[in-house]
Amino acid sequence: MASNKQSVTPPNQLSPNLRGVLWALLSTAIFALVAALAKVASGQYHVLQILFIRQVVVFFAAVPSIAGNFPHSLRTQHPKLHMIRLIGAFLALSCSIWAVSVLPLTTAITLTFAQVFFVTLLAMWFLGEPVGRHRITAVVVGFVGVLFATRPGVSGFFDVYALVPILGALGAAMAVTSVRRLSQTESTGTLLAYQAIFVGALAGIPMFWLWEAPDAQGWMLMIGMGALSSVGQWIGVKALRLGEASVVTNIQYMKLIYAAILGYILFMEIPDSNTLIGAAIIIGSSVYMMHRERRLKIGAEKSAFAGPRN
Repeated sequence: MASNKQSVTPPNQLSPNLRGVLWALLSTAIFALVAALAKVASGQYHVLQILFIRQVVVFFAAVPSIAGNFPHSLRTQHPKLHMIRLIGAFLALSCSIWAVSVLPLTTAITLTFAQVFFVTLLAMWFLGEPVGRHRITAVVVGFVGVLFATRPGVSGFFDVYALVPILGALGAAMAVTSVRRLSQTESTGTLLAYQAIFVGALAGIPMFWLWEAPDAQGWMLMIGMGALSSVGQWIGVKALRLGEASVVTNIQYMKLIYAAILGYILFMEIPDSNTLIGAAIIIGSSVYMMHRERRLKIGAEKSAFAGPRN
């Protein structure tokens, strides 16, 4: 008698790209909060001191993952790619803190969205990822929303401080593109350990001259930033393992929405109507991309179910 039992394991309804997008949404929210906390801390402490303490916490968070198999856990087959990624990470992290210390939170975060253009190009050139017209359209529309929300004038782009987050965006694109390839062969603990050691060392050397003893509130603030950064990086790496870099990075536009909320709560920044309209465009761009990924998943499942025709 044939069994009527069906598999109790539910089929996975989400494509890798869509799952990567969902994880990226959470990671983006965490890093928006870290940026807001960095703006608070930068009012009293040097940018490199904030970065140094943050990276020390990130390093200790990565220790359990690498200690069990040390020193094999630090071995890599791609030292040059690690170096590119680490240089990019230092630029991205240091410039992100510097930017929020000299620019309004929403402006600093908005200008980092140049990362999307850099990642799309690097993913196409070095990772061979397909970047079709739908993804390019989503990126362009999302950035139009950013411009609409901030209304930058010509003088804004020639402000020397505006170059800080753009440089950080280039560094972030280098790091993201490298992680996309490295995450296929390296553990998350190894990726975080290399970054914490390298970035921490570069930020730590100037501490001989720049260190200012934090008070209890300062310690809590900067250690909290490090803990949140650790969680955000773990989630971000998971997103990049699942989804293509040019897809996952598009979700960074949502950081503007988070920044507007945090700016209001922490700094009494009130978004105007243009900001709200721009935010709607940004959200629409991300939702469109997620919807298209879902449709592609359903189409692929239908094709597989139908099978070849004779």
